[in-house]
Amino acid sequence: MTKAKDPNETQVDIFLSWQKDWCLFAKDVLKVRLDEEQEAILRAVQDNKMVAVAAGTARGKDFVGAVAAICFLYLTPRFDEHGVLVENTKVALTAPSARQIDNVMYPEVTRLFNRAKVLPGRLVGNDIRTDFDEWFLTGFKADDTNTEVWSGFHAANTMFIVTEASGLSEIVFNAIEGNLQGNSRILLLFNPNTSIGYAARAMTSPRWKAFRLDDLNAPNVKKKKVIIAGQVDYEWVKDKVSTWCEPIKKDEFDEGKGDFRWEGVLYRPNDLFRVKVRGMFPEVSEDILIPPRWIELANERWQQQRDMDTIKSCPKQFGVDVAGMGRDSSVICEKMGSYVLGFDVHQAQGKADQMHIVGVVRNKLTQNYKSMAYIDTIGEGAGVYSRLVEMGFRNRVHSCKNSESAVGLRDVTGVHEFVNMRAYLFWAMRDWLNPVNNTGAALPPNTRFSQECREIRYLILSTGKIQIEAKDDIKKRLGFSTDFADSLSMCFYPQRTQGHISAARLSGYLR
Repeated sequence: MTKAKDPNETQVDIFLSWQKDWCLFAKDVLKVRLDEEQEAILRAVQDNKMVAVAAGTARGKDFVGAVAAICFLYLTPRFDEHGVLVENTKVALTAPSARQIDNVMYPEVTRLFNRAKVLPGRLVGNDIRTDFDEWFLTGFKADDTNTEVWSGFHAANTMFIVTEASGLSEIVFNAIEGNLQGNSRILLLFNPNTSIGYAARAMTSPRWKAFRLDDLNAPNVKKKKVIIAGQVDYEWVKDKVSTWCEPIKKDEFDEGKGDFRWEGVLYRPNDLFRVKVRGMFPEVSEDILIPPRWIELANERWQQQRDMDTIKSCPKQFGVDVAGMGRDSSVICEKMGSYVLGFDVHQAQGKADQMHIVGVVRNKLTQNYKSMAYIDTIGEGAGVYSRLVEMGFRNRVHSCKNSESAVGLRDVTGVHEFVNMRAYLFWAMRDWLNPVNNTGAALPPNTRFSQECREIRYLILSTGKIQIEAKDDIKKRLGFSTDFADSLSMCFYPQRTQGHISAARLSGYLR
């Protein structure tokens, strides 16, 4: 005789399914409809400690933040068989102003709570309070002068949701990060009004899972009718295209500037459109070496080409940046024409690290007799270069010194000259990534590389020559060296013949 299924067991199974899939909980319990990008964000919050979302206007960033808050609040606490809370949960909503909590974030939470009707707890002020003192959600203004509020915010499960995150100071974020222990989350939501600060860095940091919500991709805009109530609509975007953008010709189109196609016409946005509609940072200041959008475009091309069968068998260039004293790893960039296969990172092995890298580079070179290695020989790389020469690779390894002269070298336009080899190499990397040059640059997504490039600045001297900011100054801001950018830049090192630059290499460094 088959035993009847315990109805309580069925409820347990359902709850376990919600814990495994927060999107299912949002649908079944909160009764909401998320678009595909919002679902991706919710899943990222479920699986990742740190998530950042830059968004255009009315793209639903605060809504999905509220959904994530409710999911975390009700799906993470744990009780024993006697109903005693053994793993508590605390959720904090915060923003630069009380208005943003009172009028934006908390109303979203309230609507979700009331719509569900079955969730335990009660709405009190800007809180959801339960019968357990250590299980709650609360919302309050962030304050630089009152960081003590964060010091006691400890629990088995903690979540911090920061709306308008670009308006908060480093002081507040440092205080919040002090609580990211155990099963913890932090979710940043913001319009990208500025390209500097904690929130902006999160969009390129390897610590974060980052998203950009573009109004041009919103369901209501793409379908030209209201599919999801409350989200940005077609008519609003259409108006902003006509007032904040200018039509351009096909030969002027530059995706790096945020240019786009709208109803058959090409447009160039102003900064208001970039920020308020596309969820993009305003155009970076003139002294930023490589705009983030150029890297995004190279990442997209890489994704399209990643399954090419010919990649592995072709000759390659290897840019080698060897770990020195006080550094954790060596980085080898593997480049084939305009396609970068990836960054090969090797943890330092102490005194034996040079020989370890020698072995790695040797193995790479032996896979194709036309492959070349370009090694930074200032510091630890000198020993790697010397040993490879001793092993018979003299004509296939090149000693690269950033301090050497760049006399005779010019950029792709033939206009710019350079203070030293480092400036030439970094500018060659810039020209390669610049969409205007149509190099087909394809670069694997790498948040560390993107973060480094955001901080590298250049200066045009009174002599007209280009100088790259000192490495130590960049390191002070980043907290680490530009190892990934250095390794890629080495791939543009010009080969010399009898003391002169190879004309073919000079004219074709973009290929």
